[in-house]
Amino acid sequence: MKVLVTGSRGKVGRAAVQAFVDAGHDVLGVDLVRPVFDAGVVVPGRYQQADLTDAGSAYAVVAGVDAVVHVAAIPQPTGNPPHVVFQTNLMSTFNLIEAAVRFGVKRFVNVSSESIVGNFFPERPFLPDYLPVDEKHPLHPQDPYALSKSFGEQLMDAAVRRSDIRAISIRPSTVHNEDNYESNLGAMVRTPDPSSANFGSYIDVYDLADALVLAAESDLPGHEVFYIASPDNAGGHDFAALLHENYGDAIELRPLSRVDASGIDTSKARGMLGWTPKRSWRDYLDADGRRLPA
Repeated sequence: MKVLVTGSRGKVGRAAVQAFVDAGHDVLGVDLVRPVFDAGVVVPGRYQQADLTDAGSAYAVVAGVDAVVHVAAIPQPTGNPPHVVFQTNLMSTFNLIEAAVRFGVKRFVNVSSESIVGNFFPERPFLPDYLPVDEKHPLHPQDPYALSKSFGEQLMDAAVRRSDIRAISIRPSTVHNEDNYESNLGAMVRTPDPSSANFGSYIDVYDLADALVLAAESDLPGHEVFYIASPDNAGGHDFAALLHENYGDAIELRPLSRVDASGIDTSKARGMLGWTPKRSWRDYLDADGRRLPA
């Protein structure tokens, strides 16, 4: 397929481009970073600079592709003014899905977020109704980032109602690669963090990239939503014991697949996408959360 990957110079975008190239697809990467003559050496596939909040630019890059994989976004609500986060994320998604519908693109993969539940950056904190969280859990977004992701998924719903496009929204857990496992998860490996909004869940960037390829290649009809997370929690801690210790009976605990389970249930992605995670924090860190020698 001819695949458009937005945000192709970011952490997830780079891994996604490589995964699609490895799978034999013709990839066009798009990002805000200016192009350089040897970009293909660093990031395989073709590259084009574009601001996707501009409708004309979105139409220009979508024309002629078979699938859109929309990774580009401001990834949290705290580093930019609220209106910038919301406008950037929502309008880039709107412009791309609108262009995809008008050009008859058959597949659209929308990267959403686990924070869509709403308990990650709330002004009025609350706890999940139950754990592990799955796709049936109610959504209560408050912040501009979670709201932008919620509206993005609604845009997918609207697109499949009015066209033959197939859409999949991927909700990744916090994403890590070899460069930041230690800085991001090292402390949590050593000592569980009771304030963690996702209860120690995480995903390796290359496992996420594999899920994006499967989603783009999928023939599932309509719009499906999938959580993507590693099956274990950072540190391999006893999930049920920690939940009871820190929250008592305030959160319903549903059946776990393993003692060191993630706070996210990914059984839907495994069953419907055929996705199987292959990597763990243990591939990068020792039991003390220190980076393993190369």
